[in-house]
Amino acid sequence: MATRGHVQDPNDRRLRPIYDYLDNGNNKMAIQQADKLLKKHKDLHCAKVLKAIGLQRTGKQDDAFALAREVAALEPTDDNSLQALTILYREMHRPELVTKLYEAAVKKVPNSEEYHSHLFMAYARVGEYKKMQQAGMALYKIVPKNPYYFWSVMSLIMQSISAQDENLSKTMFLPLAERMVEKMVKEDKIEAEAEVELYYMILERLGKYQEALDVIRGKLGEKLTSELQSRENRCMAMYKKLSRWPECNALSRRLLLKNSDDWQFYLTYFDSVFQLIEEAWTPPAEGEHSLEGEVHYSAEEAVKFIEERILEESKSSRHLRGPYLAKLELIRRLRHQGCNDEHKLGDPEELMFQYFKKFGDKPCCFTDLKVFVDLLPPSQCTKFINQLLGEVPLSTPTEDKLALPADVKGLQQHLCVVQLMRLLGLYHGMDKDQKLRVVRELMLRYQHGLEFGKSCLKTELQFSDYYCLLAVHVLIDMWLEAGEERAAWQALTLLEEGLTHSPSNAQFKLLLVRIYCLLGAFEPVVDLYSSLDAKHIQHDTIGYLLTRYAEPLGQYAAASQACNFALRFFHSNQKDTSEYIIQAYKYGAFEKIPEFIAFRNRLNNSLHFAQVRTERMLLDLLLEANISTSLEESIKSMSLSPEEDDIPWKDLRDNRDLHVFFTWDPKERDVSEEHKKLSLEEETLWLRIRSLTLRLVSGLPTLSHPVEPKNSDKTAENGVSSKIDIIRSLLQQLEGVLDAGKRFVGRKVQYPFLGPVPTRMAGFFSSGCCQCQTSSFYLVSDIYELDTNGLEDTTEIQERIGNSFESLLEQLREVFSQCKGDVLEVEDGNLKTHPSILENLVFFVETISIVLWVTSYCDSILQPYKLNLQKRKKKKKETNALMPPVFSSFQHYVAGLQLLISSVLEHLRGLEALLAALKLEELSLEDPALSQEEKKFTKTVHGKVQSSYQHSLQEIGELLKKRLETVKKFKV
Repeated sequence: MATRGHVQDPNDRRLRPIYDYLDNGNNKMAIQQADKLLKKHKDLHCAKVLKAIGLQRTGKQDDAFALAREVAALEPTDDNSLQALTILYREMHRPELVTKLYEAAVKKVPNSEEYHSHLFMAYARVGEYKKMQQAGMALYKIVPKNPYYFWSVMSLIMQSISAQDENLSKTMFLPLAERMVEKMVKEDKIEAEAEVELYYMILERLGKYQEALDVIRGKLGEKLTSELQSRENRCMAMYKKLSRWPECNALSRRLLLKNSDDWQFYLTYFDSVFQLIEEAWTPPAEGEHSLEGEVHYSAEEAVKFIEERILEESKSSRHLRGPYLAKLELIRRLRHQGCNDEHKLGDPEELMFQYFKKFGDKPCCFTDLKVFVDLLPPSQCTKFINQLLGEVPLSTPTEDKLALPADVKGLQQHLCVVQLMRLLGLYHGMDKDQKLRVVRELMLRYQHGLEFGKSCLKTELQFSDYYCLLAVHVLIDMWLEAGEERAAWQALTLLEEGLTHSPSNAQFKLLLVRIYCLLGAFEPVVDLYSSLDAKHIQHDTIGYLLTRYAEPLGQYAAASQACNFALRFFHSNQKDTSEYIIQAYKYGAFEKIPEFIAFRNRLNNSLHFAQVRTERMLLDLLLEANISTSLEESIKSMSLSPEEDDIPWKDLRDNRDLHVFFTWDPKERDVSEEHKKLSLEEETLWLRIRSLTLRLVSGLPTLSHPVEPKNSDKTAENGVSSKIDIIRSLLQQLEGVLDAGKRFVGRKVQYPFLGPVPTRMAGFFSSGCCQCQTSSFYLVSDIYELDTNGLEDTTEIQERIGNSFESLLEQLREVFSQCKGDVLEVEDGNLKTHPSILENLVFFVETISIVLWVTSYCDSILQPYKLNLQKRKKKKKETNALMPPVFSSFQHYVAGLQLLISSVLEHLRGLEALLAALKLEELSLEDPALSQEEKKFTKTVHGKVQSSYQHSLQEIGELLKKRLETVKKFKV
């Protein structure tokens, strides 16, 4: 707001201090200053709006909105008021009100280019494409500038993209857009590259590929200059769409002659060659092979062409990787096609060896060769590795010293070989002792390599970091395959040590996050994740690593923070994307607009977004309801409604990055498409369970006991009966999803360690919480039935309710039995963790909370009945009249709940005492196999896990104490 134009009238001078206060975040002073100004100048609308901005920013939304409405009703046309109202409405997340402002301004000042332009952008923010088209044309009529005309054209394209009926899109919107552009082409009015791109976009969407190709190859195509090879790339795209493989081949061949290192053109060249072989294409008897020149249409020509590229590269002073990799790619394709020309290119093993000799000292060598290792016969893998090792310049080994490289180049070569060993599965077949030797050797090489990185900045990675990562991966294998938890602790120690030398290594941090979480320690993860400094879209792609574990490990405050962090990104996405779209219109980057909208939709439909939103609301209810506020108030503040399901189930997008961890595992051990599919199924099932639980809880306050006496006709009339129908319908849905969830868990799906993270669903079933929560919701239905029918003649219902109370208590005791045992213990000098006990305790707290909300509902229903009975007793002076059995059942049940929660709190105190008594530092000191450095880091790791467990138990205990207070308040 501070950057305002040239001051033209005294009002700008008067308003300046208010702008300054708002810019500096001094909102209270801004409000005071605005009040002062309004006393002198009552008609200064802008001052009112600036006051409203101050009020909005101090949390007084209703007052701010009232002031804004007052000014907007006057339909202002001064720039200051309009801009200030625009800012206010944006902050209120009400962009649709900005359109109304400028619609009124345009009516009053019909020839204002600025107001018409603002109106167009206001429509763009809310996606009113039809109105945008009209606003664009109105603007062009006032000021006939090309950009305004093409804004209107682009709005037609957007109407076609957003149209539900594809036929309407192809027959109305796009042809109209095409005619509008053709008019400009005929009149020779096309000026900018963006306008040509827009024409191309329309033709492509209409499937008029030949016409699009003609545009690109013609005079208009000469305007496409902003990107390198923009014209060629578009031509290539159209040739592919038209299946004109001769042109594809000739163009890619020509581009490779210019730059024989461009990989995308090698792929197109190979695609086209094999398509032409398949079609048995032959060149015409006379004239050019194709529009783009000479065509290669046989395997022999392809082999010869690649050999020529390598010969040319060998004469060049600059080493190019493309031609050598193209040779391997061609061998792969010839094998796939069953051609006999493969031998002409040489033996893949020898070619890979030669490639290693040439590029082995480059970090990219491993990733280049990784793609082609499947060309090696399995029996040759060990021989191939030994051949590579023979090429690595290492010192002569002695009994107590390894063969080590003398410089960084030697280190990179050796590192490449070690990575290939892991990829070819040579580490996986080793026994425990061999693996431990490998870990020791890799760490010695890692420590030796640190000498080469002494001058590295903190933000740079050490040259030998991969040795440490590979050692950790071997330890993880030992942990998962043999259940050696000691290996997990050693992996943590190595990673913590690695992080001191490479504070910016994201892989170290990600692995630490995963291992700490699996051991049940969330506390160290919070700082690790925040030090990753996840940017923008990464909150969606890797955020699941954090949000999956925060709450289940009992760190409620951290869970709340993690959810807020993620939600802030998703909520700002809507606003930010609108700004990107507006900038794209302003600068003519039309092809980016559909991309931005697709991006926005992708985030709005994100599975992670839906999960975090649901978990955040459940967590808020858990932490707030019946403690600082009642359940009803909490649900109201969240605008929750049991009948509304705002999750876009059909359009849910899994945006998780499941390849965020580096891995050198062979293909059969890596994350497969099947794993991703199963993980999505599991995540969706768990989200359905959580969402239905949330909606069932949100339905409880709607069933509260009415003040009026019961009247069944009235009940139905008031729509109250429909509320219980909603609860019963949701319960039915939940039962269905729970059955599907049990079937999924029964399949015992195993994901790779570095792949998707399993949900909490298996623990939910095994802990007994599932049965317990469902039973409590069924109890709601029974209590409602009792409330509808009254206490007389409902013996059967009362008996059923009494049995439900008994059963519920028994189920809760069963859940508690799953929480017994130590969370951390020392066994034969080794540390053993039991994170499942922590997770079960968290499930217990969640379940007891749901049970208490249901109990609170029961209490609110039974209490008025009891008061009425007591009044009647007093009137009739009956002392020995029998109380209905439901009251004694309820009292017994509440007493049982109180006793149970007290027992759990006692158990928690015992766990905390045992944790505090563990002397973990002695474990690391007693281990003779550890060096001083390792002992230091082992002590750090032990301390972090112990502290995290203590913190978790404290937070669980605090919440349970509050639940105990809730139980004591039941009055029946």
